[in-house]
This record gives sequence, structure tokens and C-alpha cells, in this order.
Amino acid sequence: MSGLGIALTNKRKLTRSEKAGLIFPVGRIHRLLRRGNYAPHIGSGAPVYFAAVIEYLVAEIVELAGNAAADNKKKRIIPRHLQLAIRNDEELNKLFRDVTIAEGGVLPNIHQSLLPKPSKKDEKNAQQHPEVKEVNRKRPITS
Repeated sequence: MSGLGIALTNKRKLTRSEKAGLIFPVGRIHRLLRRGNYAPHIGSGAPVYFAAVIEYLVAEIVELAGNAAADNKKKRIIPRHLQLAIRNDEELNKLFRDVTIAEGGVLPNIHQSLLPKPSKKDEKNAQQHPEVKEVNRKRPITS
């Protein structure tokens, strides 16, 4: 105990990120908001809220991209997986509609008019067996 009756503790100071339970750096975001000339004054709660929102969006995108990577039997997330994750999610697609992801490619999509028409034999099979929806396609013979 010191002479003033205050117990000395060896606790280090908690960061604002730790206080908020976040991983993203609240202090850095606050500094960038102040230096970015977005507004004359930045409140103390704004960077905490901003960091929480960005952390949530990143977690959501990384989770979906990880699922896309697992679907492709890969362990690493590449830009293609990010593209598939964002474009297959309705809300993320709306948020990132004007964003181009480098090396992301496009979603696989073939217009119905470009697909081969089912033959009469295939139509009869589809009527007799409605549980089978796969269309038998004739493949070219390669020698």
C-alpha cells in the first residue's frame, strides 16, 4: 500500500478493443476517422461501433468464403472463394454490387435458351419417373 491508502496493482491498461470485446483496433480506427476529415468532431463511441460493424462483416464473409473453399476441397481461401461467397449471398451481393474482385471470376450460369432441348424420349421418361429430374444428354463420340 502506498501512503495514500491506494493499493498498487501491476495491471496493465485495457485497450478499447478489449473493453468492447473486439478484435479490430478501435484506437487505430479512431485515429483514421480523425485524420480522414470525415467530420469536425468524432465521438468516442463512433470508432467502437464502426470497428464492431467491420468485424462482423469480415467474419461473415470469411465464414462464407471458407465454406466455398471447403466445397471446392481447398484449405486456403482464394479470391474466387470470396467472389462466390459474396455473389451467392443476397445481402452481401447488394452491399458489394459495384465491387470488382480481382481474380474472382464470374458465377457459373448458363441461360436456359442455350441448353440443349430434351428429346421426346427424355420427356416420356420424365413423365413416367418424376423423381428423376436429370436430363440425359448425348455426348459426342471421341475416337
